[in-house]
Amino acid sequence: MGRAYENRKDSISKTANAKSKIYSKYGREIYVVAKSGGADPDGNLSLRGLIDRAKKDQVPAHVIEKALQKATSGAGEDFSPARYEGFGPGNCLVIVDCLTDNPNRTIGDVRVCFNKVKAKIGTSGTVGHMFDHCAILAFAGDDEDAILEVLMTADVDVTDVESEEGMITVFAPQTEYSKTKQALLEAYPDLDFEVDSIQYLAQNTIELAGEDVALMERFLDLLNDVDDVQNVYHNAEF
Repeated sequence: MGRAYENRKDSISKTANAKSKIYSKYGREIYVVAKSGGADPDGNLSLRGLIDRAKKDQVPAHVIEKALQKATSGAGEDFSPARYEGFGPGNCLVIVDCLTDNPNRTIGDVRVCFNKVKAKIGTSGTVGHMFDHCAILAFAGDDEDAILEVLMTADVDVTDVESEEGMITVFAPQTEYSKTKQALLEAYPDLDFEVDSIQYLAQNTIELAGEDVALMERFLDLLNDVDDVQNVYHNAEF
């Protein structure tokens, strides 16, 4: 599962190569998470993790602060989540997560991306059941048994704990995210998370070859150019 996650992570990174796009996407997500769960990172672990990720991706402090101020002031757009599913090049499975203030515009933009690479957008639930919605926390360490004991003592429903090359990765259902992170921080207050996120992980992968590789790369680039797209998940290896 860990290697599968790394493959997904490498592919997903292809969709976020422009700094301005990264800043915009983080700003929008911080605004939504802060507005729904509170703007205090100490009381909103999802926000805390998101801000930590933003900092690691070198998002400027003023971008983060602006998003938090908009959330607390009540100003700003009324964004809502939107998820689109379908089949990409080589018949791979694709989930596109968006935050939008205009669903009609967003689905139109996403549909164009599918059409340009002869892919097929489906209805809700088309491929989602082939992915696991996981909380993923990774940090330096090598004693996976100790980590597992900490989580079991805290009654966390852990999916898997892996140790590889000096890095421990914890997988848990997305509903257990806050509980998992809190248990780890209580046991190890200075823990520095290399990965701190909730993602969709494909249960199976498909290897692309030939022209499907180029089509998939173009597909990811097209989706990255859509302002409302936050994340793209797929089961393709290439």
